[in-house]
This record gives sequence, structure tokens and C-alpha cells, in this order.
Amino acid sequence: MHLRRRPLRAARVSDESHRVTTFELFFDLVFVFAFTQVTGFMAHEHSFLGVLQGMIILSLLWWSWVAFSWLGNQTHVDEGIMRLGLAVVMVAMFIAALAIPEAFHDLEGGLSGPLVLALAYFVVRVMHLLLYLYAAMDDKPLQRQVLTLSVAMLPGSALILVGALIGGTAQTWLWAAGLALDITLTYLTSTGGNWRLPSAAHWTERHGLVVILALGESIVAIGVGASREPVSIPILLGAVFGIALSVCLWWLHFDVTAIAAEHRFAALRGSERISAAVDAYSYLHLPLVAGIILSAFGVEDVLAHVYATEDFGLLGSFALFGGAALFLLGSSAFWRRMAGSWKKLRLVGTAGLLLLIPVAAPLAPLAALALASVMAAALVGAESVLDAGARGRIREQHADGEH
Repeated sequence: MHLRRRPLRAARVSDESHRVTTFELFFDLVFVFAFTQVTGFMAHEHSFLGVLQGMIILSLLWWSWVAFSWLGNQTHVDEGIMRLGLAVVMVAMFIAALAIPEAFHDLEGGLSGPLVLALAYFVVRVMHLLLYLYAAMDDKPLQRQVLTLSVAMLPGSALILVGALIGGTAQTWLWAAGLALDITLTYLTSTGGNWRLPSAAHWTERHGLVVILALGESIVAIGVGASREPVSIPILLGAVFGIALSVCLWWLHFDVTAIAAEHRFAALRGSERISAAVDAYSYLHLPLVAGIILSAFGVEDVLAHVYATEDFGLLGSFALFGGAALFLLGSSAFWRRMAGSWKKLRLVGTAGLLLLIPVAAPLAPLAALALASVMAAALVGAESVLDAGARGRIREQHADGEH
């Protein structure tokens, strides 16, 4: 007597009503820890090379996260095989995050930090391909698109593995080259491809939440920097200015920009929606997150030297003002892709922040942070006044839509 094997049940495909699940939020918590590790890595290295390496690590994390944002929109990842698969990915990502402090400088004893991170990253990427192929079981064009993605993923991942084995200066450039190759080939194979994006609400909410997670890490950075010293007036002022900067960055993205972009994205269909998802969200959200993490390193550096009366230093000034400038530039480019126009005040703010980098370098760290916070607050105030009419209409329409 032969028992018939039950056929593998296909994953449940999402629709327009799909929303972010609690399991996806749980999944994202691993990335909160990883973001914190990146900030800690840059603080420990405390060099421009360390900042470059930190941004490479952050980009690897982003590329891992964004891959699963597509999968989570395609199917219900909190069910059956998908849930088990993402649990495996969470373990691999946590292992990668644990190895971040040793990503470029392996400590004596134990396993090779760079190789552990590279292998964990490779596992995450392979798991993504396998789970996506399973999710596309009944959609042959989507399966072919996923297989095409492997053409982009494998060469880039191979360079990262080789870089981890070689180590030294070559590792930095091999990791940067592998990441650039993966990102470029993915873009070329995804533009006009057969991807599916059934739920606009899930997509925009998920990307809004990852920006919130990055902002949360910036708050953690303030606490980490402050915890090294006894509570005092300078520490409290540093916390106030640091929180103010984070609030301003939140305001600039979420008060109007994210809401208006969400409505525009929901109105798109077919290839137009896919194209906007790739450009505005998968790619142009990276500078938003990178800018937040870089400025968080700058704030942590301020609080670590909060009693100094001069010479914040070019590195700290670059992180603090350059990070905020990168955020503003990414925000303006995001709006350009979604609405067809630049946020001109944000471009002016970007230029102003970049010009202030050498100006703030010789200042006391606390004064530099106060200056960055005032600049961000001034930009928020200027936009709120000049765009008051449009802001009111957008927020009113959004409130009506929620009801």
C-alpha cells in the first residue's frame, strides 16, 4: 500500500487589503539591534574609513531588509512555511548583527568576524530567493523574475565572501564593489520586470516603519552617549538638542511628505506602481535611513565629549551635519520621484548643513549639536509657514480617508 504524498500547499497571495503583520514588526526588531551595532561600530572606529565601512554594513542590512519587504507584500509571511523561513532569516540576521563589531577587524580567538557576517548575509539572501520561489509557485512569470534576481545576487555575494576571506584594505573595496554590483544588477533586472505589489498600504506603511525604527535607534544613541557620564546640565542639554533633531527629522518626513506620497502611490497601478516602488522606496529610502544613522553617530559623539569647550572635530561635524544633509537630500529626491518636483527648501537646507561642517568643527560639541538642531527646527518652521495651505489640505484628506 502506497501513501500518496500531499501536494505542497501554495503560500497565500496578498491583496489590496493586506496590512503589516505583527510578525513583520517582530522580524524588524532584529534590524533595530543591527542599526545600533552600526552606530556603535562607527563610534568605536572613529575615523572617516570607519564611517565608510559603517555605511557599507548599513547598506548590506538595508538590502537584506528591502528584499523581504517585497516578499511580505506578495504573500502572508506570518503563515506556515513562510513564518518558519523568516524565523530562520531572523536568526541569520541576528548572527550578522552580532558580528558587526568585528566586520573589518577580527578579534583574536573565536571565529572570523568578517566571514561570519558574510556567510550570514549569504544565507539571508539565499533564503529570500527560496521563499520567493515558493511564494510564486502558481505564478510562472514571477518565478522567472525571481530566478533573474539570482543573477544579480550571486556575483555580488561572492565578492563579499571573497572580501571576508582576504581581509585588510581589499575587504572594504570588495564589499563595496559586491554591494554596488548587486544593487546595480537588481535595478537593471527589476525595471520593467514581472514583480507583484498587490497592497499599496502595506508597502508604504512598512517603509514608514523602518524609518521610525532608524529614528528610534537615534534616540538610543542619545541614551548611550548620555549614560557614560553622570547626569548634569550639559548632559540634559545634549539630550534636549538630540531629541529635538530627531523630532525635526520625523516631522520633515511624516508630517506631510510620507502621507502625500502614500496617496500618490496608492493611485498607481501595474508597471507604474512597480517602478515607483523600486525607485522611491527600495532605493531612495536608503539615504533617509543612512542619514539618520550617520547623524545618530554624530549625536553620540557629542554626548561622549559633552564637557569639551572646543574642537568638536571634522569627523563628528561631518557625521552630525552631513547625516542630516543626506536625509534632506534623500527626502527631496524621494518627493521628486513621487510628485515630479523637488523640495527646494530642503535642497537649500542640505547646502546649508554641508557648508556648516567646517564651521562647526572647531566649536564645542554641545554648541555644534545646538546649531544642527536650530537649523533643522528653522527648516521645519519655514516649510510649515510657506506650505501651510497644502499641508492643511493633505492632512485633512488623509484624516477623511482614515474615517
